[in-house]
Amino acid sequence: MAAEPDALSLFTAIGLSEPKARETLKNEALSALLREAVTQAQGALGPVVDKATGTLLYNVASRLKDQKHLRFLVGYITSKRIVTDLQLSAALEYLRSHPLEPIDTAAFERECGVGVVMTPEQIEEAVEAVVSKHRTALLSERYRFNMGLLIGEARSRLRWADGKSIKNEVDLQVLHLLGPKTEADLEKKPKAGKAKVAEAEKEQKAAENGGVSLGPKSLMEQLRGEALKFHKPGENYKTEGYVITPHTMALLKQHLEITGGQVRTRFPPEPNGILHVGHAKAINFNFGYAKANGGVCFLRYDDTNPEKEEEKYFTAIRDMVEWLGYQPYAVTHASDYFDQLYAWAVELIRRGHAYVCHQRVEEIKGHNPPPSPWRDRPVEESLLLFEGMRKGKFEEGEATLRMKLVMEDGKLDPVAYRIKYTPHHRTGDTWCIYPTYDYTHCLCDSIEHITHSLCTKEFQARRSSYFWLCNALSVYCPVQWEYGRLNLLYTVVSKRKIIRLVETGAVRDWDDPRLFTLTALRRRGFPPEAINNFCARVGVTVAQTTLEPHLLEACVREALNDSAPRAMAVLDPLRVTVTNFPSQQPLDVLVPNFPANESRGSHCVPLHPTLYIEQSDFQQQVTDKGYKRLAPGQPVGLRHTGYVIAVQNIITDASGKVTELEVTCTKSEVAEKPKAFIHWVSEPLVCEVRLYEQLFLHKNPEDPAEVPGGFLSDLNPDSLHVIHGALADQSVRSAKPFDKFQFERLGYFSVDPDSSAGKMVFNRTVMLKEDPGKV
Repeated sequence: MAAEPDALSLFTAIGLSEPKARETLKNEALSALLREAVTQAQGALGPVVDKATGTLLYNVASRLKDQKHLRFLVGYITSKRIVTDLQLSAALEYLRSHPLEPIDTAAFERECGVGVVMTPEQIEEAVEAVVSKHRTALLSERYRFNMGLLIGEARSRLRWADGKSIKNEVDLQVLHLLGPKTEADLEKKPKAGKAKVAEAEKEQKAAENGGVSLGPKSLMEQLRGEALKFHKPGENYKTEGYVITPHTMALLKQHLEITGGQVRTRFPPEPNGILHVGHAKAINFNFGYAKANGGVCFLRYDDTNPEKEEEKYFTAIRDMVEWLGYQPYAVTHASDYFDQLYAWAVELIRRGHAYVCHQRVEEIKGHNPPPSPWRDRPVEESLLLFEGMRKGKFEEGEATLRMKLVMEDGKLDPVAYRIKYTPHHRTGDTWCIYPTYDYTHCLCDSIEHITHSLCTKEFQARRSSYFWLCNALSVYCPVQWEYGRLNLLYTVVSKRKIIRLVETGAVRDWDDPRLFTLTALRRRGFPPEAINNFCARVGVTVAQTTLEPHLLEACVREALNDSAPRAMAVLDPLRVTVTNFPSQQPLDVLVPNFPANESRGSHCVPLHPTLYIEQSDFQQQVTDKGYKRLAPGQPVGLRHTGYVIAVQNIITDASGKVTELEVTCTKSEVAEKPKAFIHWVSEPLVCEVRLYEQLFLHKNPEDPAEVPGGFLSDLNPDSLHVIHGALADQSVRSAKPFDKFQFERLGYFSVDPDSSAGKMVFNRTVMLKEDPGKV
């Protein structure tokens, strides 16, 4: 602590404010670099360092990240050969691009604009060319024109010119062209039109939804945020934290020869459970990033734990990837590479980077396990023992192969191989030792020449081991990038917890429509494009995203509004008899499949003297002044028929419950316009309808503070309501499982696979509006 006042005064002496200087001192790595830079600068310039130089010193210390090249750059700053942040950025880029080469001073100075002097005449000439290019628009829009555009274009022509000089010259030439501002120029801009207002409202809505916009997004817009920082193939060494060895550049050159500079990603699920909505983000990101850059994406099963893997999971995972619209470049398995992985493990031992250990799993768990007493055992001994593990000479847990490294989270010597006497889904009894994720993942990425290994944020603590292992074996090293997970409220996605829900009978199986597994969402009727659009709008950021389910449902409505044909169904039927039916035969009523666009076809439904409406569309005694549907003395229109019906007689049972209505009908062109039009069915199909609500009562059912009794105590007793006597019109008779409809005024529904020839079953996907009160 005694050194702090000296460092504080050192930092404030170069122009940092005291709060900024104190904040810098909290970062040991940054403060050490800055202290060295300032000390060197004071040795060259004396104790007083001007603020402009001080700012450059701070920038170089904060952006260089290590001591390499620090003295070199500070020398250029103090000698005034680098005088702008633009030059400093170019210098840092040059050094990143030539990590292992001796610095070519002439090339470096050329790239950084050292010694380049921009004369006033050059600035005037470049600005004049830009103003001339936009002359017509400037004369039309005058001072409403975007002057930033002029400055930006001038800057691109004058890379090393002073920004203030460019702005002054632009202001001067615009004034010369347009003259002084008039009263019209000073008036406020006219109010935005409806389109702009709608866009502003959309942005406001996005802000309310945690930054998630509900407007359409392109594939490239989806990849905003972190993805925009990604390195180009073959330029792995430009990534912050990437470890460069004497072999790096040769391996990258070989990598480019194999891939042709192609972007390569992979989606690497464990085949021990069903994919959920969080995986949809990973699928979209990996496949989407590759597609957006003309690359390819592998589907690679991380099948290194035979105890938990089943054929149904392999099949379901690929089905869901293809259901979302993606075709893998290749389908691979970690087990495809078991021979190579084993050979590399032997090589790792030979190089002194791994050893066989006999500590039990429970001994090495936690944050501060005791160091292994076998860490320094001879290489030959570890080789013999590892071969013994391979040949089944040890019991499970009796020996492991561990790597000699310390991970970011303090984990010491992670396990590379463990013993499991469980037959493997693909390799049978060939192996009794299996590699771990920490060992397998980066090496499989290397084998497949992955350019961007995209992982969720929890794997950030494994980034150093990822680089370490590839470099320890002198093989091509990809770059691992981390992004935030996507979570939804009111659900659980853990495989273990879903299994508990299935075992206790809370849900039927992994595809129960109340879950947020992808198979469940498909069964409920969520179209894949809606899930992809949702992932696109969430975007790719480092921060974890936890959202309300209604944001996903909004994407579903948007997709189904354009793709689900209309039909009519009644969930709670009330029999209606038309006493003056206008025909001896049933009438054919034409119903448009998409009322907003009748060119997309229609279907015909019969209208008989007996029809059915919703119980809720009739009130015997109206107590709500806003009620607009059928009541004595208050007629309603029947949708699509051209008729208005009025109550003539109410039939009740012994308890007084209304069981049937007798009505009269009138052509709508001669009747008084009704307050509302209601849906109906006639000669309908009897079907089963399943209505779903949230499975859990609280937003975070796994949070003990919110749900002390555990997630199983938080189940919503009303999450499923089954209607056995619902009625649907004849147009849905031939529908197949997963076909989707909008039942007019009720919501979007999907045909469930439980349907049979004699019984249709529909799942309600979502209601028509988010707020049931608005329906």
